[in-house]
Order: sequence, then C-alpha cells, then structure tokens
Amino acid sequence: MTSSYIFLTPPGSAGTRLDETRAIRDGFTWLGFLFPWIWLLAHRLWLPAGVAFLAQAVGGALMDEPGLGLAGAAIALGVNVLVGLEGQNLRIRSLAATGWNEDGLVTADTIGIAEDVYFSDKANITESDGAAAPDWENKTRPDGRHGHATSLGLFGFDGGR
Repeated sequence: MTSSYIFLTPPGSAGTRLDETRAIRDGFTWLGFLFPWIWLLAHRLWLPAGVAFLAQAVGGALMDEPGLGLAGAAIALGVNVLVGLEGQNLRIRSLAATGWNEDGLVTADTIGIAEDVYFSDKANITESDGAAAPDWENKTRPDGRHGHATSLGLFGFDGGR
C-alpha cells in the first residue's frame, strides 16, 4: 500500500543528512489507535497525552454509571480514533512549531524507498555542476510582453488576480 512520507529537517541545518532528517508517515497509526495517550507520551506530545488520558478517564468513569455506558464508550473510542487518524499530523505540527522545516513529501510503498527517493534528489542538487538555475521570477516573455492568457478559463500566470 502506498503511503506519503513527510521529511522534516532540523532548525538551522545547513545540509541534509540522514541522521538529522526525520521521516514521518502521514496516515493512520495503529499504535496511536490502540494506546492513544501512551503513544502520545512516547512521541513527547505532553499536553495532548494529558488531554487524551483525561478524556479516556472521563469515558471510563461514565461507562461505570448506569445509563451513561454508551456515552462513556463513545468518548473513549472517539479519543482512540482521533489519535489514530490525526496523531501523525500532530507530531508534524509539533515539530514545525519548534522550528523544524517541512522539506519534502514523497509517496512510496515503504519508508526505505521514500528515503532513497528523498536523498537521491538531495544528492543530485548538492552535486550539481554549477549550472545556472532558470530565472523563475522573470514574468515576462522573451519578447518583453507580459502574459495575459489564461489556462482553462482560470487566472493567468502573470502574477495578477
């Protein structure tokens, strides 16, 4: 099954090294679903882990009360589903908030293939022959005119709206 892997580099890193870069699979996590607050603690997400623990405790307390068992089970299951679905995104947002940079997104069958694709691209950039990169900021045509054409009825690509 194909998954998306997001590559994050630490704040202030000059180059891309394997030991500094983190690859996080963007998708459902079974361990986060089965053990939500433990999984969050393992990934150093202290506040969400505390909230998940409290919500599951409230759900467990409600399950012991007559007539509120279904509501308590729904709360506990809701926490599990939420962490299972959004836990990886929470990890990525937490790292981004501390200065980590989202450097790439690779879709691959395994994390090994995703790392090969990501780092092969980085190796090509660092080993370039010094050729000048194209000037993408130049918004004029070779004859000097600005473009006014649209693509499929959408906005033009000349920088205007």
